[in-house]
Parts: sequence; C-alpha cells; structure tokens
Amino acid sequence: MKAYFYDNEPGDQRQDHDSGRPADAGYLSKLGVLYHHCPSLSQVDALAAKRSYRNRDEIVVSPERMGDAYEEKVKMFFNEHLHEDEEIRYILDGEGFFDVRDESDEWVRIRVEKDDLIILPAGIYHRFTTDRNNVSAIDFIQCEKLG
Repeated sequence: MKAYFYDNEPGDQRQDHDSGRPADAGYLSKLGVLYHHCPSLSQVDALAAKRSYRNRDEIVVSPERMGDAYEEKVKMFFNEHLHEDEEIRYILDGEGFFDVRDESDEWVRIRVEKDDLIILPAGIYHRFTTDRNNVSAIDFIQCEKLG
C-alpha cells in the first residue's frame, strides 16, 4: 500500500496522479481508513467476523470479463460517493486505486494490490479505479452488521 495526495492534473484516472506529497498510514488512520495486509482469505474472514460483517460479493474489473461495459463501469466506479456503513475492500488480484476525500477536500490516493485490505469508514467520500493494467479482482465484503 502506498498513499499520497492526488495531483488533480487532467488525464486518465488510471494514471498514478502522484503529487509527490505522501500520506502515511497514520494520516489515513486519522481519516478513519485502516489498512491490513492479508495474504490469506482466512485472515480476511477472521477480520470480517471480528467486525460482525456478512454478505460477501466478488467482482472482477477487467476488459476481458466485462467486455463492452468495461469502460463505462470503470468511469462509474470513479464517481465519488459515500456509504452509511463502513466497508471493507480486499484485493484478490491486480492493482488499483482507492481515493478518499479528506477534511480539507483534498483527494488522498491509496494504491492497493494483491492481498491489500482497506476499511473505509461510514460517511467518507471515496472512489475506485483500476490502474493502467486494467485488471483488478476485488473481493467486496459488504458492511451489514449481524443481528
């Protein structure tokens, strides 16, 4: 995981857009964004159980799997949005970027790759895009709490 402030320069969203201003794990933690490296699904399962999550969904974001809908879907994922509950995003394969908006309305870009897991807090604006390789298999663990 590498995090830095987004440069806001025009160009393809799948480029690095690295401003040269790093954002460390401590800064992400202040935003409520938590990072874990999980080389096995059993670690992901244990974290999900500890946080009382259920409902798991897997999505593969690639031109081969999505066909003609790929470009439209990647643009849709890049639209900023927020959720009322926290959410986990675990990268099964590939690489991509999660951008989160901080308190001063700056985007912080988090580069994620295989075995990276991030937890996004409820109410934080975020967006996702693949990188230039156009392949990301993402295991989504949605955040519905158990009874």
